Amino acid sequence: MTASRISFTLAPLIALTGMGWGIAMAISHDHATAPAHAHLNLLGWVSLFLMGLFYRFHTELDRSRLARFQVVVWAAASIAIAIGIGLIYLGTPQAEPLAAISSIVLFADMLVFAWLVIRTVR
Repeated sequence: MTASRISFTLAPLIALTGMGWGIAMAISHDHATAPAHAHLNLLGWVSLFLMGLFYRFHTELDRSRLARFQVVVWAAASIAIAIGIGLIYLGTPQAEPLAAISSIVLFADMLVFAWLVIRTVR
């Protein structure tokens, strides 16, 4: 399986989850977790799909183990940070380490992606 295929599979599933979350907030008139919902949509749907587009246009990189690893880490950390932020906004401060660690993992993973992009387009 290629990095783009993983991205194009997970991104819409995450988008559907984010949309369902948004609908649930609208129905309940409780938008306390809106920041977590936004993080999930931006990181898990938009960023992941854009990464998939980049990988699709760079077929050799698309098949690399590092690209696949980068995509899987991004997806998992995007879900984890959304859960952490959501729990924080629901009044569970014990979730702060989850949000913090996830944000550091996302930052590190973006460094990997940036390195792959810069190395490839040079």
